[in-house]
Amino acid sequence: MREIHMKKAISIFFRVLFIVLFLTGCTTSGGGKTGLPKDSQLKIIDAHTHCVFNNTREKTSNIMQSKEEYLKEMTDHNVVGAVAHTGYLGDFYEDLKERNVIFCYGVGDEINEKEIDEALKSGKYGCVKIYLGYIHRYAFDDAYKRIFKIAETYDVPVVFHTGDTYSAKAKLKYADPMSIDEVAVDHPKVRFVIAHCGNPWIHTAAEVAYKNANVYLDLSGIIVGDLDQNSRENVDNYLVKPIGWIFNYVGSPSKILYGSDWPLVNMGQYIQAIKKAIPEEHWKAVFHDNAVNVFKLK
Repeated sequence: MREIHMKKAISIFFRVLFIVLFLTGCTTSGGGKTGLPKDSQLKIIDAHTHCVFNNTREKTSNIMQSKEEYLKEMTDHNVVGAVAHTGYLGDFYEDLKERNVIFCYGVGDEINEKEIDEALKSGKYGCVKIYLGYIHRYAFDDAYKRIFKIAETYDVPVVFHTGDTYSAKAKLKYADPMSIDEVAVDHPKVRFVIAHCGNPWIHTAAEVAYKNANVYLDLSGIIVGDLDQNSRENVDNYLVKPIGWIFNYVGSPSKILYGSDWPLVNMGQYIQAIKKAIPEEHWKAVFHDNAVNVFKLK
């Protein structure tokens, strides 16, 4: 009897040991409770950030808008480069090239072609940003045609704000991404980026990117604020599922660039949400390689 009990005890011991080792393996090598694969070595480029370092807290996310916080979040989440979008009213600029951050020249109502040319030629700016909706012009407006020629000359992309805006004075008809189709066709040598995936017109944005070889989508700003304070259902319904649909529709992982819209959202929270929408085998392309190719980053 004692021998039988001893065998049962040994059997139970090894079963418990197996379970413990199994669970430990899931949590340590699988990225925590989520069971996601370990990805600490994934290098990330954030293709849509804002660097207005005024040392105040952003009203939506409560993130401190400071250089220290910006660089800290980059370091914490292995963000090895970024694109900073200046506003069309002359937002703050700081040379952050040592951190592989390039700035987009923001175009407002008054267009100074000579200044844009000099800004790109000097290398101070690495792209151009046009604020559709905030500025009451369509993407194909004649006022922008010279800008497209300048962008082609210096081989830099043109980014369009599309979709929802932060201003009640903006006019949404100009922010519909459909107008970018005409621009892409007429300027095939220029790379165009549809910021925010045209949200809420994500189907239109996806079609324009799918159809035109020179059009890309950035994933920034689909949801803003503290995602930890948002319900999981909302994050899934308004961010994860739409991005998953876009990814499948465009058919090529090379068309999509990760972007957060910092400081409107915490980089780490947004990265984790986007990872749920994108198959792991395409993380390197979406989170890093595509931005390198489109913005010519290091």
